[in-house]
Amino acid sequence: MSLKLFTIIFLLGFGLVACDNGNDITENDETELVENFEISGTISDAPNTSLYLEAISQQGVISVAETRIDASGKFTMAGNIPGFGLYQLRLGDQAPKIIPLTLVPEDKVQLNTTTDQFELQPNISGTAWAKTMNRYMKIYSRFHVGQAELLQLRDSLPSDVLNERFLRLKAPLDSFALIEMNRDPGNPFNIVLQGSATPAMGFNSWDPKNLEVLKKVAEAYEKEFLNSPVATTMSNQVYQIEMAYNEHLANNSGTRPAPEISLNDPNGNELHLSDLRGKYVLIDFWASWCAPCRKENPNVVRLYKKFKAKGFTVFSVSLDNDKQAWVDAIQKDGLIWNTHVSDLLQWESPMPELYGFQGIPHTVLINPEGNIIGVGLRGAELEQKLEEIFAKK
Repeated sequence: MSLKLFTIIFLLGFGLVACDNGNDITENDETELVENFEISGTISDAPNTSLYLEAISQQGVISVAETRIDASGKFTMAGNIPGFGLYQLRLGDQAPKIIPLTLVPEDKVQLNTTTDQFELQPNISGTAWAKTMNRYMKIYSRFHVGQAELLQLRDSLPSDVLNERFLRLKAPLDSFALIEMNRDPGNPFNIVLQGSATPAMGFNSWDPKNLEVLKKVAEAYEKEFLNSPVATTMSNQVYQIEMAYNEHLANNSGTRPAPEISLNDPNGNELHLSDLRGKYVLIDFWASWCAPCRKENPNVVRLYKKFKAKGFTVFSVSLDNDKQAWVDAIQKDGLIWNTHVSDLLQWESPMPELYGFQGIPHTVLINPEGNIIGVGLRGAELEQKLEEIFAKK
């Protein structure tokens, strides 16, 4: 697992902080702390290599302990951690290799591996969560290989195809994680596994049953790790996911009116979203400078051509601040509908606040009555939604 990949998993875990409990570790803390963990073992082909245990805090990476592997590949590291949390074990200084460790005070962790296998098969033992981690890492190793192959195709495949392949590749990891969290919700390694249950790519393809799994983990952590910042953070984030999911349901129910948009087109004529009542409208927030938007535009054009005769159209809202760049992009990308508007204020536009988004491309699908029936639909998801709508016509 590279540093970048580990960071992704960490962020999917809501950025749970190992040392954010009012008793932060600092580089200059001279207080003598009692040792409450030990990590030892063998990395057979890494003589004289440095090994570091680090915590992730809002201030950045903080060193917890370090050691040097001896000539025979053996090492022992001990130190103090403030409590249960997610830490990282880093091997080496140049092109370092990193694995996550969900340490609990008094853990005695053993590793038996090699440099090449450090990130994929560390062979952890000695803790209650070791078996789960080892099984996860074996599945992850297959995902790792497949992901590297998929990354080679990122410039030659449409984003929706890449996303579909990525989700299919990640499915075994997610399946394992959900089964394990259900089976043992109080397992410390669930800090890593819970990333498989979160709506990292939005709610449109997310299984709401995952919310019940996350609730079980949060409740178990509140019991197992009473007063732990990790447990509190987990509970808070599960609550936020539930609230966001309820918001998603409201946005897909067809009962929430889309806020009116009244902006000028490139010719200075004021257009109104409400003028399109009677049609299914995709409000497409984009900009000429937004590479993902431009990459998605051919798909929007294709769907417009496919469904326009059935009552579908597009209302494009640009977050440009350069009129000529906006007009040139409309022409170059072949955005053939005539409903293009912008206030040319880029992120100073009131549109992001009005429609509740922080990044583009962002889409909102509304029905002929002007009510929202989908948010964030793109690629295959958007096409599937439109197929469902017009199959009933």
